[in-house]
Amino acid sequence: MSEVQESGGSRKKSFEPNLVPVIDLMSVLITFLLLTAVWTQVSMVQIGTSIYGKKQENSPPPPIPEEAQVAMRLDVRPNGYLLVVAKNSFTIPKTGDSYDDVALRQQLDYAKQQYPNKRDAAVAMADELPYENLINAMDVMIKSKFDQISVLTGGPN
Repeated sequence: MSEVQESGGSRKKSFEPNLVPVIDLMSVLITFLLLTAVWTQVSMVQIGTSIYGKKQENSPPPPIPEEAQVAMRLDVRPNGYLLVVAKNSFTIPKTGDSYDDVALRQQLDYAKQQYPNKRDAAVAMADELPYENLINAMDVMIKSKFDQISVLTGGPN
């Protein structure tokens, strides 16, 4: 409690400063600082180190499994699918107005038999097609156990 004494008199006035606005301001500032501190930590990238230590210049690169070198790409086109596995390409035309997901699944299962440990694939779609066609193609790939799918931008070649 504060007291103020007026000159010339013996009266004392007492008043209490209102601390509620100060507490509100501090709580907002603390919240802001905590939020910005979290986001700056997430955006920080450490270059040149890894969880295993520094990269050694003389160490050879790790061997790449043979199946990982096999390129697999599915193009969703207006006239059907084009599946490229290694150097082989398979054209799966549309049946009527819909894409032939059954034939695509058969080709993907055949590719899985050829490369049983392969799980990655890339998908590209023509820009003028509805987004649902891309999702359906990805669903068929996941059912065939190709679950590491990359979506390529710019449409099919």
